[in-house]
Amino acid sequence: MPVALAVPVIALVALLLAGMGGAANRVTFKAALISDVGRFNDKGFNQNQLTGLKMAQAKLHVQTRAIESHSAGDYIPNLASVARLGYDAVIAAGFLLADAEATVAKKFPNTQFAITDYPVEIPPFSDKTGKLIVKNITGITFKSEQQSYLVGCLSALMAKRAGGNTISATGGVKIPPVDSFIAGYRAGAGKCAPGTKVLVGYSQDFIAQDKCKAVAQNQIAAGAKVVFAVAGPCGFGALAAAKEAGVWGDGVDVDQSYLGPHILTSAVKRVDLGVFRFVQAVQGGTLVPGHDFVFDLKNGGVALGKISPKVPAAYKAKLAQLQTQIETGKIKVPSKF
Repeated sequence: MPVALAVPVIALVALLLAGMGGAANRVTFKAALISDVGRFNDKGFNQNQLTGLKMAQAKLHVQTRAIESHSAGDYIPNLASVARLGYDAVIAAGFLLADAEATVAKKFPNTQFAITDYPVEIPPFSDKTGKLIVKNITGITFKSEQQSYLVGCLSALMAKRAGGNTISATGGVKIPPVDSFIAGYRAGAGKCAPGTKVLVGYSQDFIAQDKCKAVAQNQIAAGAKVVFAVAGPCGFGALAAAKEAGVWGDGVDVDQSYLGPHILTSAVKRVDLGVFRFVQAVQGGTLVPGHDFVFDLKNGGVALGKISPKVPAAYKAKLAQLQTQIETGKIKVPSKF
């Protein structure tokens, strides 16, 4: 009897060991995010992408790593370090990392890379004719001009209500993702309050709040009744200038109504959703690299933040009407100016 039992017991142990070995050999899916110089404590663009990475960790059960870049010189080493460690999905947090990511992606063809706020159809990922030269890249792009159109409309209406016809935008570095916000803002202002003057200035910085504050103060001195901050952490300086002057401020990237009652609304960009969807696609095997994920008003990738309770109901109704027209394609919002 003991001999007869020995065979099944040995077989069972063998199966258990095989199962343990299979678990030990199972490859863990890994995703990494590399910040730009704004870093993950910027309360906006970078931090919200980190939120998306954490969402992937929680919902998709993937291993994640987030690395901060303290200077532009960190971009290539940071991207290469996670690729060398065998990370499956690597996201570069923004336009400024494009050249570095193109360089690294070419050296690690088995890793899937993505970049926020940059289309893959232009250099350095494609040549000047639009032919893709980096095969393992995905753009995570946003129609930021769309929600900014609504912000511009509301800002112009509120300026007019306050007896003025001037609003402004304080940009950081003059790059396409910044200018798309401002282009939509200007177009929306012109639609809802023809004759509105939109002052545009750049701090040439995404970090130093004093630089944005100085730009905004000059705009307010020139008559701006609303200041739209499109400058990452630097933009907090512009919004502080608006608060001190008793004029409205418009937030960017995330809902910045928490800053106080001087915030009229915010141009929200769901970069968290972009990061999550990319990781999900790579893990699920559904990713088709060499293309862009495009987020807009219709799919909820961009949106308005909380609107001040001081805004009249008629203005809110106007925004809802315009949003429908944008979503249906009746209004085509410019992304350049």
